[in-house]
Amino acid sequence: MARILAYTSPGRSHLFPLTPILDELHRRGHQIVLRTLASQIALMRSRGFDAEPMDERIEAIEHDDWRTRNPLQSVRMNARVFCARAEHDAPDLQGAIADTDPDALLIDINTWGAMSSAEAWGGPWAVFCPYPLALPSDDAPPFGPGFAPAYGPLGRARDRLVRPLVFGTVERLVRPQLNAIREQMGLESVASMEEGFGRVPLLLYMTAEPFEYPRRDWPENVVMIGPCAWDPPAEPPPWLVQTDRPIVLVNTSTEFQDDGRLVQVALQALAQEPITVVATLPTGDPAGLQIPANAHVERFIPHTPILERAACAVTHGGMGSTQKALAHGVPVCAVPFGRDQLEVARRVQVAHAGTRLPAGRLRPDRLRAKITEAMDCTEGAGRIAAAYAATGGARTAADAFEQRLLRVAAKLT
Repeated sequence: MARILAYTSPGRSHLFPLTPILDELHRRGHQIVLRTLASQIALMRSRGFDAEPMDERIEAIEHDDWRTRNPLQSVRMNARVFCARAEHDAPDLQGAIADTDPDALLIDINTWGAMSSAEAWGGPWAVFCPYPLALPSDDAPPFGPGFAPAYGPLGRARDRLVRPLVFGTVERLVRPQLNAIREQMGLESVASMEEGFGRVPLLLYMTAEPFEYPRRDWPENVVMIGPCAWDPPAEPPPWLVQTDRPIVLVNTSTEFQDDGRLVQVALQALAQEPITVVATLPTGDPAGLQIPANAHVERFIPHTPILERAACAVTHGGMGSTQKALAHGVPVCAVPFGRDQLEVARRVQVAHAGTRLPAGRLRPDRLRAKITEAMDCTEGAGRIAAAYAATGGARTAADAFEQRLLRVAAKLT
């Protein structure tokens, strides 16, 4: 059996989808060594993992892209954060490798320094990605603006014209910084982000078609495994057991992006409706909110018990929370604020699994109408749930990790 070192970025939205995969590998007899958020170490140790916190300086570097609504400026600010973290996560992973002598690595796609360290290490390694991959494709619209897929000659012409503008701009912003990290690790520069993704031996992509746009040109190293949605074990709150009304779940990002007004608007929009509203604010403070009688607001509670009874989920368009709802067959009203959320929200709409409302148009009357419309999308949400289940989830991920990495490495030794 192998000793597998897993390394995450400082976000629960990345650690929690990874957990079922680590559970499955552990169940198969592999030893799991984990470096992740300090706040989650006790929870991860309770699952039988040898868990230690990442370098505390990494967690101290927080996203600040919420300060702008300019998409390109947001990309630049996120790249700056990943590069700043890379100065610490690259040597942090190197130290973990030296301390634990692993047989294989499983690395978060948002840890640019750790990814470079993994490649420079030379042993078998894989990357997991819990958000939409920014890979160009002839079968999908250019990534970023949240375009709907286009068909016919005019649509294909649009994509041909826009794709180099979108990807070219992002490449100019990100590639030099990514290559600077690679050069520090003694690695060759890459000509594009696509080439960089292609150097990963195995890329576990946490989604599935048709929520992800179907395409004929997926790289061979990409394996789609569904969302692998997971919550920490917890007893449902007493008020959840007592309510017999339809439930609407409202949630915001686990990494601060100033999206708390989504909860306030949702509380206003639904205050007079015969439903129960459950809202979570992982990075906000519920203390200043005006909470109506039909609502419960918490910093964080596991979503699974709520989604088992929910009629709709109102999300900020984050991939994790959106896919978790859809995995339960719950339709989504997505209100994207930035980052990859424009793409996620558009996928919800295109899959007929819910609705989208741009954050700039967020008002109580509009949100209420979109939630009502989303509740009629149960068939589309159920279709996506079935597609997720068909991927095999954590079992498929563990199979790919063993067959494509561990067995190949064993044959080479």
